[in-house]
Amino acid sequence: MSRAPDLARVRNIGIAAHVDAGKTTLTERMLYYAGASHKIGEVHEGAAHMDYTVEEQVHGITITAAVTQLPWREHRIQLIDTPGHVDFTIEVERSMRVLDGCVIVLDGVRGVEPQTETVWRQRTRFRLPALFFVNKLDRPGADFTRALATVRERLAMEPVAVTVPLPDYDGSVIHLLDKTQLRFTGEKGERVEVAPCDGANWERVQPWRESLLLAAAEMDDALAERVLAEEEPEPEAIWAALRQATLAGRVCPCFAGSALRNQGVQPLLDGVVRLLPAPTERPPSLAHRPGGGEESVAMEADGPLAALAFKVQLWEGRRHVFARLYRGILKPGDEVAIPGPNGTLRQERVARLFEVDANHKTRLDAATAGQIVLLAGLRWATTGDTLCVPTHPLWLERIETRAPVLGLAIEPQSSADEERLLEALDKLQQEDPTLRVEEDRETGQRVLRGMGELHLQIAGERLRREFNVNIRVGNPDVVLRETIAQAAEAENLFHRQIEQPDGKKLELKAWARVAVEPLPRGAGTTVIAEPRVEPEGVELNPAQRDAVTSGASDVLDSGPTTGSPLQDLAVRVLAVELFGALSNPTALRVAVAEAARKAMARAGGLILRPIMATEVVAPESDVGAVMGDLQARRATIRSTTTLGEMTIIHCDCALDRLLGYITDLRGMTRGRGQFTMTFDRFDVA
Repeated sequence: MSRAPDLARVRNIGIAAHVDAGKTTLTERMLYYAGASHKIGEVHEGAAHMDYTVEEQVHGITITAAVTQLPWREHRIQLIDTPGHVDFTIEVERSMRVLDGCVIVLDGVRGVEPQTETVWRQRTRFRLPALFFVNKLDRPGADFTRALATVRERLAMEPVAVTVPLPDYDGSVIHLLDKTQLRFTGEKGERVEVAPCDGANWERVQPWRESLLLAAAEMDDALAERVLAEEEPEPEAIWAALRQATLAGRVCPCFAGSALRNQGVQPLLDGVVRLLPAPTERPPSLAHRPGGGEESVAMEADGPLAALAFKVQLWEGRRHVFARLYRGILKPGDEVAIPGPNGTLRQERVARLFEVDANHKTRLDAATAGQIVLLAGLRWATTGDTLCVPTHPLWLERIETRAPVLGLAIEPQSSADEERLLEALDKLQQEDPTLRVEEDRETGQRVLRGMGELHLQIAGERLRREFNVNIRVGNPDVVLRETIAQAAEAENLFHRQIEQPDGKKLELKAWARVAVEPLPRGAGTTVIAEPRVEPEGVELNPAQRDAVTSGASDVLDSGPTTGSPLQDLAVRVLAVELFGALSNPTALRVAVAEAARKAMARAGGLILRPIMATEVVAPESDVGAVMGDLQARRATIRSTTTLGEMTIIHCDCALDRLLGYITDLRGMTRGRGQFTMTFDRFDVA
């Protein structure tokens, strides 16, 4: 059996950022300097070790979260490189769920960007300690001070610099704890030349040093006394206090450099092992037991197995599951249970275990708590499922998935491919919970729904290349929701005779009065089924109560205007009248549903469209034309920010008015404009 890793020397981290901030470029340098890779793969050449799929190499972006590991300073770093494009945010969400810390990469010119904020919210949800790496400081317009200011302003977090660039950045950085100047030499920056920082440069960075000492001193009274007495503290004492502040989420240490130019990466790796937590330093996970009750799951090898399946991936045509172990030991051949709803328990057997390096896997004899591994042989486990021993069932917190906002009609080019298309779509949905296949009730077309145009484009490319299914696609179709314009009431008397197979007639009769009222945006739907019952003194039996609730809920699937699902409204059953044996549960359910539909029709429907929080970057000379075009698309301009000769326009705009926008934007800005959008809410456009 392979030796279990010392958890105190393990770091499970993720690299996350806005698209094109340089995550994968940074990861490639980490692997190279740690000796885990013999060469540096460049994203722009389609040769990055971590971007191994054909689609990633063609598009030059990360699409799927890739797992790898590397040694550094007698520690083992398990690392997940995540996508930056908002269409693939599920990859970030499920990675953050199983990590212990993260490194967030910032563009040195633009600082915090829209997807950085999304990543930060995901990090905050799971309370992950974080480091920042301010990248691309070699670019014109880069400003380390301004980048950290955007962290303070937009993320409400205190950034504390550990390495800083000189004002005239020459590729070297000053280490504020060690009082040294680091220069990165050799063919690929693999040699770090360490020299004492000269007096003039040290004077320049004194404000950064003071901020660092004050942040660390807040966690250590002895250190605080030395700092206030203007005595020079020991570097180890500063490291220890800064680590406490980082693990407590009080500060985020920041490192400077340029990954593409091989600068500043080794100090960041030192920061990962010295400042981010080991698995045993994270708070215990909370698990739920069947039948109620909670259980604390500590990160330890002893105890019954508790693991979380966080990703399904087809590997060499076979189904594999990525899992993070939170407790216990797992070996090939072990039986695991997957708790389901209503107390069900599905059992499976793990055939093989692997550790993963991008698209390479190595067989393991066993995995222990704290490890991220790949499992083969599981047919039913899906994203968010808990794996446990059959005799000790429990489930860990699941992974949230967002509803898709864009659809694309899809069909095979020939009827002979119909079965293969259905099989391929099923496999894609298993891998990616934000991809969904639905049937349009009006047209009968099969619709593939996803998070955006690029998301659907990549799915189409995979169908053709990976599954060899030729498809035809329609125009993008934006997902809609409905709500009601005002409050309304309606009543309905359901009275019908139904002829039965034996020739007898069954008479059904019930009356209901229902009220509907709009709720604030994002409030969801509420069903209140506590009606006044007539005749007075009569009570509903349990089956009738369930029928009243079901009838009120039935109408939420289809709005009065477009037939889209309803949201942001309350349905209240005010009264029902019973007619003895004629008012069985079926009669009551139909009476309530019809009364609710009449009330909806009287209230009037409002169409809700996906509203995207959008950032448009354009040269200052073209801002007028871009603003005019956005206003023509009925965008709501929130603010503008100028960075050098570029202007960032922050606005809200309906998704259907942004389809194909990148082509128009590039035309208006001679190819220099770019934009990003993140789903914000469903609202009236």
